[in-house]
Amino acid sequence: MSNNNSACGFRTSIGGQALIEGILMRGPKKQAIVCRTNEGIVEKVEELEFIKDKHPILAWPLIRGCVTFLDSMIKGMQALTYSASLVPLEEQGEPDKLDKWIEDHFPADKAQKMIIGLAVVLGIALSVFLFIFLPAFVIGLIKPLKESYIIRNLSEGVIRIIILLGYMRLCCCMSDVKRLFSYHGAEHKTIFCYEHGLPLTVENVRGESRFHPRCGTSFLLVVIVVSILVNSVVRVDNTFARMGCHLLLLPVVVGISYEINRWCGRHDNWLSSFLSAPGKWLQKMTTNEPDDSMIECAIRSLELVIPEEKGSDAW
Repeated sequence: MSNNNSACGFRTSIGGQALIEGILMRGPKKQAIVCRTNEGIVEKVEELEFIKDKHPILAWPLIRGCVTFLDSMIKGMQALTYSASLVPLEEQGEPDKLDKWIEDHFPADKAQKMIIGLAVVLGIALSVFLFIFLPAFVIGLIKPLKESYIIRNLSEGVIRIIILLGYMRLCCCMSDVKRLFSYHGAEHKTIFCYEHGLPLTVENVRGESRFHPRCGTSFLLVVIVVSILVNSVVRVDNTFARMGCHLLLLPVVVGISYEINRWCGRHDNWLSSFLSAPGKWLQKMTTNEPDDSMIECAIRSLELVIPEEKGSDAW
C-alpha cells in the first residue's frame, strides 16, 4: 500500500528521535525507547514529568519553545546514552579521559548524570560558537560587508546556513550516521501512518513519506532564518558586542522558531507548505529510507506511548 500524501486530518503531539539501532518516542504522558540488539528487541518505558505542570508560565507561547528545546536535548541525550550502552562491549569505543575520570571518582548514577549534563552543555556551547560567534567573527573581518547593517546581518545568516549544510553533509558520509538517519526516516513514516489513521503495520508504514513538517531538522533551519530577522534589530559595529547581542536574543529566536514549527505542524495550507518546504528539503539529507526491522522498532515504540484515551494526544 502506498500513501505519500502528507496531509492528514489528525496531528499527534507524539514525537520521536532516532537512536543507535533504535527509536525514542515521546507521548503526552510517557516515553518509550525500543532498540534492536544481538539478543533481540529491548524496550524501556518511562512516565514523563513536565516542569510546565508545576510552573504553568513555562507553557506560555514563546516561553515554551526554550523550555521544550532544553528538555528535549536532555531527554534525548539520556536516551542516546542508553542506546549506546546496549551496544556490545567489543563494539564500544574507549571512553575519553574526562568521562573516565568522572566514572572513576563518582557513583555510577551520578557519573552518568554528570556526563549527560556535560554533553548537553558542550553541545549548546558548540552550537553557540558555530552559529553565533563564528559567523559574526568571519563577517567582521570582511570590511565591505560591515558597511551596511542589512548586508552584514544577511551575510552572517548565509554563513550559518553554509555551516549547517556542511555539517549535515559531513554526517551523511559516516556509515553509523547513515543508519541513524534511516531510523529517523522510520520515525517519521510511522508517525505519518498513525496520523492517517492506518493500522500500524510494516506494509502501511513503508508507503508513508519520510519528510515531516515538525521535524527537529526543520526546526534548525527555521531558527537560522528567524535569527536573520530578529538579529536585524542589532545596530552595533563592534564584533564582540554583536556576538553578545545575538546571544541575548537567542531565547527570542528559539521561542519564535518553535511557534512557527508548531503552527506548520498543525495546518495544511499554502503558507504552511511554503514555510515547511525548506525543512523538508533538508530532511532529504537527515532521513533515509528504513528497512523493515527499523520500521518494526518505530512501530513498537509508538504503540507504547499512544494514550488510552483516543485523541488526547492531538497536537
